[in-house]
Amino acid sequence: ISLPVSLLLILGIFISSQRLSQIRKKEKEIYTPKVEMAFDETAKGDPTLTFRWKKITEHMESENQNDWKQAILEADIILAEILEKMGYQGDGIGEMLRRVERADFHTLDQAWEAHKIRNIIAHEGASYELTQYEAKRVINLYKQVFEEFFYI
Repeated sequence: ISLPVSLLLILGIFISSQRLSQIRKKEKEIYTPKVEMAFDETAKGDPTLTFRWKKITEHMESENQNDWKQAILEADIILAEILEKMGYQGDGIGEMLRRVERADFHTLDQAWEAHKIRNIIAHEGASYELTQYEAKRVINLYKQVFEEFFYI
């Protein structure tokens, strides 16, 4: 009598494990979110954005301090465009950044810090001494913001 009962129990374990794997597969389909990138160069083919970021990186490779400043100013323009596309309004980037919800913008502190350096460059102009290290640090802050929103 134990042999037929054992065979039935083994058959039950086999069927249960098969059914459990089917359930797990369906759970994965339902509960695993499908992330779509906001920007995919190959799919959407936005050569202007790629060209603009390439120009910024080329400016950073220069030995000229004015090129580094130009790269920061251009990156700030891209930041303004991102904020406008997200629906934030204001007279300038500072006003738009004040209206941003922290939950919507994880790299908000980086954007603020980079924008403050940009303001110093814009107001002091040629008298502001910018080191290459500081310029690369600021561009890296912009890069973190752009990567959050899949712009680069």
